[in-house]
Amino acid sequence: MGEPLLDWDDLRFFLAIVRTGSLSAAARELRVTQSTVGRRLASLEAGLGARLLHRTPDGYVPTLAGEAILGQVERVEAEALAVERTVGGRDALLEGVVRVTTVETLASHVLAPAFCALQLGNPEIGIELLANVRHMSLAMREADIAVRLTRFEQHDLVARRIGTMAHGLYASPIYLERHGPPDFAAGCPGHRLVTGLDGAEVPQLANWLAEVAPRATASLRTDSPEAQLQATLGGQGMACLPRLRGDALPDGLRRLRPPVAQAVVEIWAAVHKDNRRIPRIRLVLDAVATAVRDLAGQLNPPEHQDARQPCA
Repeated sequence: MGEPLLDWDDLRFFLAIVRTGSLSAAARELRVTQSTVGRRLASLEAGLGARLLHRTPDGYVPTLAGEAILGQVERVEAEALAVERTVGGRDALLEGVVRVTTVETLASHVLAPAFCALQLGNPEIGIELLANVRHMSLAMREADIAVRLTRFEQHDLVARRIGTMAHGLYASPIYLERHGPPDFAAGCPGHRLVTGLDGAEVPQLANWLAEVAPRATASLRTDSPEAQLQATLGGQGMACLPRLRGDALPDGLRRLRPPVAQAVVEIWAAVHKDNRRIPRIRLVLDAVATAVRDLAGQLNPPEHQDARQPCA
């Protein structure tokens, strides 16, 4: 029958380079050396007898041949992962690692404490908590559970709304001394904003801030909510922050009251449909939902209420 044209495992390396744009980034993602990535790409191209990637100043991009096979290779990857999920789904033991991806605020102030309590009674379960602005793929096994502030659109996921989180407009006392109170009726001219980077913001929050302060200018943009909070505390500008965080710092931040309702976003949790019955994933998912429910009064307090005070 002769030797096969290619090693199917080489396709993983091809996809990693396409998605990251470089050999070094692909090596980090696959947890191998850069030379291994280069060698596997060369093996794949030799087996197919075609150049698949072209190196440019901006990174590696697919050639015409690479573009032609990209969709097929992604389908091969999806089928291989489906096989893994089918086998993994038969594991009925409450042990193993569960990877959870979410936003920084929820990771630090809601989920991390909940996972500490969970593992006291389930020490065999390991948890990897990823606070990443990039949406990690559940279908591609980058994470087992995703918790986001926007609704999931993928059809292969099982998702549910587990809570809501209110945001308000905050500024530090030192900023208000320098710039004075904002004139919301005029759109806050002369004022400065600390905002998220494009692509790292929740659209609903970005739209709310644009409505509240359309004439203010951005002095700092960052993809880190914690950096946004620290910059606001330092007097860099006004910012749309979770009330869970802003109300907890009454000496450092003041919540301003624009003539519109506070911004409230939904908290959604999702798992891949093939993994929804795996006991360890269900256990962690239930812990996530319980943690959000238990902190509902702080995550979404009424307009007039300080988030540090319990709801009546």
